Amino acid sequence: MEESSVVNQISPIQIGGVNVLPFESMEHVLTTIFSDDGLIKPGMAVAVNPEKVLKAIDDSETKKIINEAQFPYADGIGVVKALQQKKGKKLCRIAGCELWLEVLKRSSQFNSRVLLVGAKPEVVEKTNAYLTTNGVNVVGYMSGYFKNTQEVFDLASSVKPDIVIAALGSPKQEKLIKMLMLEYPNAFFMGVGGSFDVLTGNVNRAPKGWQKLNLEWLYRMLKEPRRIFRQAKLLKFLQLYLLKKL
Repeated sequence: MEESSVVNQISPIQIGGVNVLPFESMEHVLTTIFSDDGLIKPGMAVAVNPEKVLKAIDDSETKKIINEAQFPYADGIGVVKALQQKKGKKLCRIAGCELWLEVLKRSSQFNSRVLLVGAKPEVVEKTNAYLTTNGVNVVGYMSGYFKNTQEVFDLASSVKPDIVIAALGSPKQEKLIKMLMLEYPNAFFMGVGGSFDVLTGNVNRAPKGWQKLNLEWLYRMLKEPRRIFRQAKLLKFLQLYLLKKL
């Protein structure tokens, strides 16, 4: 059996009742998202981190959306550790702010039609300019400040996207994607949180050294002390992990 076929048979592992695919590298993810002929597969890629797992425990709608996603990946070292605890082998954290760019880079060879939704008007405009300059076929974009979801549906209807990238934060972006998927079942969808801000330099990622040590969460907290209240909630995740109850 060919290696690519084996990779595509990867099965999810549940962390706190949430499905997560145990990826070993960025290439492993991309091989799963793209078919053997290089075309992107339809479905939703969703980042799973400890905060999202805790949200899913309390919010059945969020849990249902994640568990119905075709490509749930671990974007959080806590989730990676929990996966490794169950899988018994070394796995990889997949940074969503890197994955979406790799996806668009690969799909651009087929001139896939891309729709961007989210962030501030000036940020999504800069994101569009950057991607277009780098060969991505962006056919439409709008900021995250729409009054109702019908505005998004109207834009999608006019441009008929193959790929939709939503930067709205969780769980808002996942809930919007779930609705859009009903109208465009053959498209690929991905929620990317604040990745437009990172791409355009509006928000700085942690230096490479912090990334390699899996301490991006600490870097962000030091830069934005108000995040400490969000991080404090993750003590519950740590407790569940240590007690092997995830």
